[in-house]
Amino acid sequence: MSGASVVVADRIFDAVAGRVIEGLAVRIEGDRIMGMVPSSETAGLARIELPGHTLLPGLIDLHTHLVGPIDTGRGYAELVTLSAAEMVLHGVANSRATLEAGFTSVRDVGTFRAFTDVALREAIEAGLIPGPRMACAGAYVTSPGGGGDITGLALDVDQVLPPEFRFGVASGVEQMRGTVGRILRHGADFIKVIATGAVLTSGTNPSAPEFTQAELEAAVEEASAAGTYVAAHSHGAEGIKRAVRAGVRSIEHGSLIDAEGVALMAEAGTYLVADIYNGDWIREQGPSIGYSDEAMSKAEATTDAQRAGFRAALAAGVKIGFGTDAGVIPHGHNARQFTSYVEQGMTPSEAIRSATLVAAELMGRGGEIGVVASGALADLIAVPGNPLDNVSLLEQVTFVMKGGNVIKSPVPPKHS
Repeated sequence: MSGASVVVADRIFDAVAGRVIEGLAVRIEGDRIMGMVPSSETAGLARIELPGHTLLPGLIDLHTHLVGPIDTGRGYAELVTLSAAEMVLHGVANSRATLEAGFTSVRDVGTFRAFTDVALREAIEAGLIPGPRMACAGAYVTSPGGGGDITGLALDVDQVLPPEFRFGVASGVEQMRGTVGRILRHGADFIKVIATGAVLTSGTNPSAPEFTQAELEAAVEEASAAGTYVAAHSHGAEGIKRAVRAGVRSIEHGSLIDAEGVALMAEAGTYLVADIYNGDWIREQGPSIGYSDEAMSKAEATTDAQRAGFRAALAAGVKIGFGTDAGVIPHGHNARQFTSYVEQGMTPSEAIRSATLVAAELMGRGGEIGVVASGALADLIAVPGNPLDNVSLLEQVTFVMKGGNVIKSPVPPKHS
């Protein structure tokens, strides 16, 4: 959007204060917010009027998998039937759905074909396709046969698997250092380690650690030396504690966390990114999608425990960032998790802050995204009504602006 303009809604969600404010409009110049001005003092500016709406910062999902089709729950061996191009083309559709749902920024926390996420990010940044701002993991860092490896292949096929499927497989401290360095040199923004087994990787145990603390410390040291951080997929209690002690920025899932792990996270300032809506989706849709008995059993064993851990972490003051594991749930359904967060003890304001202010801070982009403030990127969304009264309204995003460009709007802009 060229020139100065204003977006006018009934109310604006202030993510810093955690409340809505009224009587102000957001002034936009280029791709930035220039501040808020009284709604009555916007004469001569292009206006986007959103009566009855609440304006919010663009939402952030910290745990997505944009590349590839939705997970079938049958293990990952079938991914070898898709080319890298097919995987990325799925990502094009997934990116559009995510953006139009109001998520203007995401962390993409891993893909089995290394750096297909980076290719998708580059296409979005070049303006070739619509999509959210992406921070990419590039490839899973996983142990051989671990939660981020392709398992369940016949032996002869396993031996000739294309190398991009196992770019991040590492064993031992020195191999860990080299692998992390190579992933970052190929364009990853941060490192994702698979610290325990996974629910949807066949033959792995979510409660079992898959890296030693020394290996995790090596990953953190290499990432830190490159100016970035490590996110750790961790379901089991011991794997969580090893990862926190090693200095990771975030624990992803945290399904089987124990009281000691909660205390360690609170003391260290480690973020919990908890995808607690996933359990409902898998329970309801898994059988019809074709989830294996193994996947359904592991999901059942972790769902209620994860929610108990979420409540314990919330009570202990652990910083909780919003992450859905989109790719398991359909892309574009991300906002359904707000209701889950509120059901498990957050206020609507806390839930929204987890996907704005807190998520931006985790990504190292505080003040730039996740807030409606002077100097921030003009990433804005609007929903009808007040989401502090009914957080499920965030599933009804009618307006999306990214970097000052209107992506979705119920009304055209006009001059006053």
